[in-house]
Amino acid sequence: MDNERTQWAARMLALLEPLKSRLTPGGSGFALGATAAHYETATIPMEAFSRPLWALVPFWAGGGHDAAWEEIYRRGLVSGTTPGGPGYWGSCRDLDQKFVEMAAIAYGLLLTPDVLWDPLTDTERENLAKWLDNINHYECSHSNWQFFCILVNCALKKRGMPYNKERLELGLARIDSYYDTHGWYFDGKGGMKDYYNGFAIVFYSLLYAMTMQQDDPARCEKFRARACKFAQDFIYWFDENGAAVAYGRSQTYRFAQAAFFSLCAAAELPVFTPGIIKGIVTRHLDWWAAQPITDNGGVLTIGYAYPNLMMSENYNAPGSPYWCMKAFAFLMLPAAHPFWQTPAEPLPALDAVRPLPGAEMLAQRVNGMAVLYPAALRVKHPFPQMEEKYAKLAYCSRYAFSAARSQRTLEEAAPDSVLSFRYLGHIFVKAAPESWEMTENGTRAVWLPLPGVQVVTEIALCDGGHLRRHTVMSEIACEAFDAGFAVPDDCPGAAHSCTAAAARAEHPGGFCAVEDLTDCGTPLVLEPMPNTSLQYPRTVIPMVQYAIHPGTTVLETKVTFA
Repeated sequence: MDNERTQWAARMLALLEPLKSRLTPGGSGFALGATAAHYETATIPMEAFSRPLWALVPFWAGGGHDAAWEEIYRRGLVSGTTPGGPGYWGSCRDLDQKFVEMAAIAYGLLLTPDVLWDPLTDTERENLAKWLDNINHYECSHSNWQFFCILVNCALKKRGMPYNKERLELGLARIDSYYDTHGWYFDGKGGMKDYYNGFAIVFYSLLYAMTMQQDDPARCEKFRARACKFAQDFIYWFDENGAAVAYGRSQTYRFAQAAFFSLCAAAELPVFTPGIIKGIVTRHLDWWAAQPITDNGGVLTIGYAYPNLMMSENYNAPGSPYWCMKAFAFLMLPAAHPFWQTPAEPLPALDAVRPLPGAEMLAQRVNGMAVLYPAALRVKHPFPQMEEKYAKLAYCSRYAFSAARSQRTLEEAAPDSVLSFRYLGHIFVKAAPESWEMTENGTRAVWLPLPGVQVVTEIALCDGGHLRRHTVMSEIACEAFDAGFAVPDDCPGAAHSCTAAAARAEHPGGFCAVEDLTDCGTPLVLEPMPNTSLQYPRTVIPMVQYAIHPGTTVLETKVTFA
């Protein structure tokens, strides 16, 4: 049946096609690049090999067939798990990256044993099961990683192989201990709340509910109920144009942002109408299809809306971006399913302002855009650029945040959507607050940008943007810069200007303006270093410069955008 599922399957397969020519000699990896990650270089091709399964497995589960890919993965799984063979993935250690990649293999054993398990010989199955069992003998990170152990043991159990019931139950108990409220989990005790809910913890919990109903019906029902609650908040992270808000780490996973809603479609979880869910996922994939995210050979690059190593984490290797393939979970639905005949619908009516207590942030809708105002930042420095990824004053679906190249100059720091300070030739920005609170229409945070300076920042949402009030108590003289979003500046129709009271940057798709309400600042438009914004290679940042003197200084700024 040539219908919409066929078209989406073809788009998915086209994304994976360039990998076929990059198989490693042992047939159990893809060699995609020369950059490194914090884990062993030998694991990098294995990561690249496993991650396409996040799309191929639902494709097969929904009735798709591609003989070449099926042969590649049957041969690769055998080669990777045969001790002493040329493609053997090797033994494991505590916190091994291979545990992350085992989850995609478990996905396949749970949903498509006819493709990845049944054709293997008894010896090949035993080798694969023994290799997967490595995860039961080493420590997994106390975070979303607990689900890797859960899924592997579920897969072993379903395939009739020895599994570790104690580790399975321990993982489930740990995941449950991370739960907070409104469907949201911390990423480990005290961890952040970010996309690791949507494309990891809640995603995996829904997968568990889909595959373990007969074994664990009460927990499956709990996971489904939490996923329904989560969906009511998570929809506020999406723009009507299909984009999502770039917020937090792992942005190179790109359209994994919509993986949760794609799995909701596959699970037939009634979080919204099928048409609304379909609209979220398909518009999102269409938005990403318009971005230059592959190299000239068609391989996905590290970066966000364009190739950009500078914003990456230390765990991003050349194959890491293929986690995005989770967004194709909806291919589990067979071609005859009514979903594929259902028209995609626009987003439902959403509140102009909505507190998201489970996410510890406030959401705003402005001209169809999604804007998030995070209140809390719990983890200070476990990953690169935590300040940029978590601690800005606001995040927007049409103006992704900027990641600093250094803190030496404003141009290199690119301090968008934040109050920054310049002192002794260094730029200081907001990090983890000393305290925070969230109201129905704003946030309040107390934070220390540098020794001798304390700031109380109060944000109140208004039509078209928000008002900021910063009370700065300083023991030193320095300069402060209150900035709006980074706006594209290298396109026809882009322009920027300053008046005595405001700085403004505009482009054909919108604008951002920053207005001084105290009559004591100097508006300016900063031209930051190229490739600092995740979304646009060249940008400008409207801002207001203030002089800070010893004592207390109150700054009031209005930021509007469209």
